[in-house]
Amino acid sequence: MAPFWFRDSAEGQLARGAVGSPQRAANGTRVGQRDSPAIGCVAALSLISFCGHLVVCPCFLSCRPFSCGLFLARAAPHPWPCVLSLYVPQTPKLDTSDWPLLMKNYDQLHVRTGHFTPLPFGCSPLKRAIKEYLRYGVINLDKPANPSSHEVVAWIKRILRVERTGHSGTLDPKVTGCLIVCIDRATRLVKSQQSAGKEYVAVARFHGDVDEAAVRRGVEVLTGALFQRPPLISAVKRQLRVRTIYDAKLIEYDPARRLAVFWVSCEAGTYIRTLCVHLGYVLGVGANMQELRRVRSGAFSESGPALVSLHDVLDAQWMLDNARDEAYLRRVVQPLEALLVGHKRLVVKDSAVNAVCYGAKLMIPGLLRFADGIEVGEEVVIITTKGEAVALAYAEMATAVMASCDHGVVARVKRVVMERDTYPRKWGLGPMAAKKKGMIKAGTLDKYGRPNDSTPADWRTAVPLLGADAVASTAAAAAVVASTAAEAAAATATVAAAAAAPAGEAPANGAPAADAAATATPMSKEEKKRLKKEKSARKAAKAAAAAGAAGAAGAADEDAAKAERKRLKSAQKAAKGGDTAEKSEKKKKKKSKDAMVE
Repeated sequence: MAPFWFRDSAEGQLARGAVGSPQRAANGTRVGQRDSPAIGCVAALSLISFCGHLVVCPCFLSCRPFSCGLFLARAAPHPWPCVLSLYVPQTPKLDTSDWPLLMKNYDQLHVRTGHFTPLPFGCSPLKRAIKEYLRYGVINLDKPANPSSHEVVAWIKRILRVERTGHSGTLDPKVTGCLIVCIDRATRLVKSQQSAGKEYVAVARFHGDVDEAAVRRGVEVLTGALFQRPPLISAVKRQLRVRTIYDAKLIEYDPARRLAVFWVSCEAGTYIRTLCVHLGYVLGVGANMQELRRVRSGAFSESGPALVSLHDVLDAQWMLDNARDEAYLRRVVQPLEALLVGHKRLVVKDSAVNAVCYGAKLMIPGLLRFADGIEVGEEVVIITTKGEAVALAYAEMATAVMASCDHGVVARVKRVVMERDTYPRKWGLGPMAAKKKGMIKAGTLDKYGRPNDSTPADWRTAVPLLGADAVASTAAAAAVVASTAAEAAAATATVAAAAAAPAGEAPANGAPAADAAATATPMSKEEKKRLKKEKSARKAAKAAAAAGAAGAAGAADEDAAKAERKRLKSAQKAAKGGDTAEKSEKKKKKKSKDAMVE
């Protein structure tokens, strides 16, 4: 057959379809040419056998106007190459920059594989039913002054009628600003948000005159790791600790009123009241905090569109209850995935989701896509193909290893977010799992699926253990090898002693030579099991006999103790009786004496 060379009209390059040269056939005849816009895109290629050679008659149409050439390779003693003009349509690039939440820039993730079976379970976080939406929701609340953080959280719990609520970090009653309130399943992210960075805008009042340049220098000096002791009125124990100030800058200073407004980006747990006092110490005039507002907490800030007040929460629930309008409540409450947009992502197959929800490690076969720049030990988020957060995890592989390795643990779970059985169970249904269950039932694996003494060697080779199981298995194998070597050495010594002894003379241990030789021969598994059972039975009999003897001795001792107690009691009674007789005798003598006196 003549080789084909296709010309890409977009790139203007020849694409070779078979081995051959790219020149046009010398005796090729141009049959016709057509220029017309085509609605459909059809390609037909007819191969007709003629006199033992192939006649090529191609016709290519495109969805855009183009020139289509029809060539005929005449029958010839040998096949000649043909050059065909072909338009190859380019697949449009997928733009995911405006996709929501964890699906943003999905096309920029590295592709491990695209081979998986989508399951009709779960949904996009923004498309959840309103009850599920609330269970997986968070609120970026603008906390008002005067109520405490715990009071605000309790009010939201009562307004929305949910089971659990939590917040991302306590704000003092007089402080306003961002307070992230997590609802139900989202409370599993509270710890991670409490430890996230915070930003504040504070107003400090100085106790003496100071110029603006000095204040600006003082604010810049108080950055980095600082020692702090919490104020007298605080929610934590008053002990010296270290907190980091990432950045600080002066926004405005009023020398007439001695007020300074400054912005601080700091570690969680930093007391701005203490920082204001330290600023006064640095400037030598003294200072105290006048007002404070938190402008960012973790992933949420006050500049975002979702900052809401308690009145918004109350009105949104009223609209849902009375007008059946969910739109307001969906604007007030956001999916918990909004807190995780800063994490690097691992996309897993639908069949692996429920296993991760039950705490299983994520393995390479369950990985679909992964982010760039992941390092070992880094905290990542595991998501589904629909953009749902499954769990927070620690990466066990770097990005380069994920791209090149074909087995192993990708990540271990830190905190599961998704409810169990949201996706169906898909583990334990494959051929290896069925074989493993059979081996557990047969006793060649223990009840946890780990190898034991009866496990075949090919299974140990084909299914390597991981983590603590591998360490335990290695130690057990080493112990077995050591015991086997000791037994072999003992058997060798016994055989040598039997061979060195004269005929008919017993070895040093008193056993006949024939028995020593029999001991040296390897025993079958059944014989070993029988001997093991007999040994266990002998041990049990000895233990029972010892227990019986101890019980008899204990009974005898108890009887002796009872007799001794009875004897002591009788002696006490007798002594008491003697004392009583003596007393009565004294009374009688006294009475007789009194009578004589009278």
